[in-house]
Parts: sequence; structure tokens; C-alpha cells
Amino acid sequence: MSQDKLTKIVSLCKRRGFVFGGSEIYGGLSSVWDYGPLGARLKKRIKDVWWQTYVEDREDIVGLDSSIIMQEGVFRASGHLQGFADWLVDCPKCKKRFRVDKLEKKDIDLYSCLDCKSDIDIEKYKPRKFNLMLKTNMSATEEDPYYAYLRPETAQGIFVNFSNVMNVTHKPLPLGIAQIGKAFRNEVTTGSFIFRMKEFEQMEIEYFVNPKEAEKAYEYWVQERLNFYIEKIGLKKENLRLREHDKDELAHYAKGCTDVEFNFPFGWSELEGIANRGDYDLSEHARVSKKDLSFFDNIKKEKYIPYVIEPSAGVDRTFFAIISDAYHEEEVKGKIRTVLRLKPNFAPYCVAILPLLKNRPEIVELAKKVFYDMKSQWPAVYNDTGAIGKLYRRQDEIGTPFCVTIDVDSLTDHKVTVRNRDSMAQERVDISKLKDYIAEKIKSY
Repeated sequence: MSQDKLTKIVSLCKRRGFVFGGSEIYGGLSSVWDYGPLGARLKKRIKDVWWQTYVEDREDIVGLDSSIIMQEGVFRASGHLQGFADWLVDCPKCKKRFRVDKLEKKDIDLYSCLDCKSDIDIEKYKPRKFNLMLKTNMSATEEDPYYAYLRPETAQGIFVNFSNVMNVTHKPLPLGIAQIGKAFRNEVTTGSFIFRMKEFEQMEIEYFVNPKEAEKAYEYWVQERLNFYIEKIGLKKENLRLREHDKDELAHYAKGCTDVEFNFPFGWSELEGIANRGDYDLSEHARVSKKDLSFFDNIKKEKYIPYVIEPSAGVDRTFFAIISDAYHEEEVKGKIRTVLRLKPNFAPYCVAILPLLKNRPEIVELAKKVFYDMKSQWPAVYNDTGAIGKLYRRQDEIGTPFCVTIDVDSLTDHKVTVRNRDSMAQERVDISKLKDYIAEKIKSY
């Protein structure tokens, strides 16, 4: 993978309607992105698969949808107001701001700028501490402000609702509380597309367990989440790896942490983190709020503050990984063909219906009939806005696995031409058997 591939992926995402720059017609907004028609479809697929896997298909995990805006006290207890900050330094030449820990170190106090490569002497250009929290004024007036904060993670909404959930579900531990939602951080980014943003979406589980069972649960979730990316998302094994954090990397409250890393176009980096957070979160919220957040086990007759195992995944990073993993280029008849080899369940459209002649009403009528029939079972798109070769290439770039062409012969033989995205092989199929044909081909992915 290379920077060149990253540039091509960003270009494709904009050109085909996956991702647009935020507020683009006004010059854009740094580190903020909008998802276009196809991007919105792919994001929904990702969230649906995660939610189905962990909430709908399991008995030990329930769902939650907590507020994005939270009271200041929540983040005093969590430690975000005191310690959620980055050390940043300004480059004296290009004037851009960078995290010190991301700069290339050349000497004791000398670093290299990530953008213009000039030297930054941090003894002279002192790093400054910036809190990553974004706050908002909840008051009706500027003169008498009442500040609350946009959550920097979805986890705190789960912790403050722990007792509420336990009281209404009447479930024993271990119990997971799952949430998909937006979070906000005033990040300083360095051009890594949607990898790190100021507004992003998380898929998090806080899995509450007896402290005696925490290590076993932690080990289970590390392997479970790696398997999810391989088996449910379909990422290539060679593009995934586990990296356990060293002791000096761990947050002060963490008992252990392992990252699922993916080989992004810019190199290996975190796709998801799985942490054993101990009892820090519930203990701190209990201390600050003066509420009892312990759990009483009726069977074992013991009371304790549960430990928390946290698999925390990013929707945006999973999106980026899927696109990166699927992106493929090959030479066909002297020209480069770009293909997104997406799994059918993640492709924005599973089937494209293409009438060969849009000026023949009878062909259009049959094509529309086939389209609505396919659309009743799979995500489908109808397109007649170009020559057939151009339409094929367009569908290749957005990852549509099957193109169905209706031509003049279809009117008499009641057959259509089905083209496979990956092999480009074409096969004539009877319209009455088309659904069964597509369904069988999908099974082979």
C-alpha cells in the first residue's frame, strides 16, 4: 500500500459519492467529512452487521442510545476535563500545528515537520497542551453561559446509565451494553482522510463482568473482535494483526489493552481497541455522583463493582478499511480498470439493471420490471445514462457485484445478460430464474 493508493481512494470516494469534504462549497472544514449517497449506504451496512451480531443475536448484550451532549460532572469523573489533552507544537515555517508524539525525532529537542520537513526545535517553540473536548453553551444568553460538553466517546453514556439498564433488564452479569453513536474530539490531523476526524462514529460495547472473570473475558473479546473483521466484514487476514500495548502505553486505569490493526494505505494503524478498564469507570462515577453503582449477585451472594471490558470500534475506520481492502486495479485491453471488490452485503448496490437502448419503450418497460423485481430482494440501481461499457466501469468503481443488461433479444427470448464484476464474465440467464441465479452467486463470496 502507498500514499499513491490513498490519493486514488480519496478521489474515487468523492467522484462516486462515497465521501465529500465537509462544507466544501465554502472552502471546507478541516477534519470534517460528509458521507454521500453511496457512503451512507455502506456506513449503514457496517452498523447493521455489528448491531445484528452483538445485540440481536446474543442474550448477554443489550442496546442503548444515550445523549451526545453531557453534563460537565460526567467528564470530571471520567478524567477527560483534567487529562484528555495533546501536546501540540506549531511549525515555524509552514505554521501548521502537530502532535509532538507524531513528529519524527531527529535529536533530543529537534523534530522534523510532517508537512514541510523543516526542523522544529521544541526547546525554542514550546509545545502547548490542548484539551480535546468540545463544549457548547446550553444557556439562552452569552452573558450567563452554562457549558456542557459533546462526548469524546460513547462509553460515558453507558457508564452513567449502568444502574438504569440493570434495573430494567433484570439480567445477571456478565452483561454487555452496546451503543452506536457520534463522538467529538478537537483532533489535529495530518491528512489521513477519514482515519481521524473531529466528528466520528463509534460502535462500542462495555461488557460488565465479575472482577474474577475479567482476564478471561478480555482474552475472549480480543479474539472475537479479530474474527469479526475476518468473518463478518470480510477483510483479508494478511491486512489484520493484533498488537498488545506495552505497560508504558496503557492508560492509568487500564489493566490491559490490545489493538486490532489494519494495513491502511499509509501503513499499519489502529482499527479498534479492546481494553480491560478494570473498575475505574464505575468507581469514579459512584464517587463523584454519590450513587451506588455496585452489583449484587443473588446467586453467589456477593456485592462488587464490576470490571469493564471495552471493545471500541470506529464506523469510519471500518469504512476506510473496507474500501482500502476492496480497492483493486488491473490492466484490461491496455487500460486500467478500477474495481471495488466489495462483498455483496457491503456493496451499496448488489445489482445494477442496465437497458441497452433507452429510446426503445418496450426495452425500458422490461428493464423497469426486472429492476423492481430485483429491488424487492436486494439493493438495486437502474442506470441508462451512458454507453454499456461506460456503465460497466461505473458499477465496477462503486463495487456492484452484478450488472444485468436488457437488450433487444430479451424481448423475444426472455433472457438477460448477467456480468460478474470481478471476472467480467457474462452469462445469459432466463428472467424467471434470475433471482435464483443471483442468490446462488452471492453464496460463493
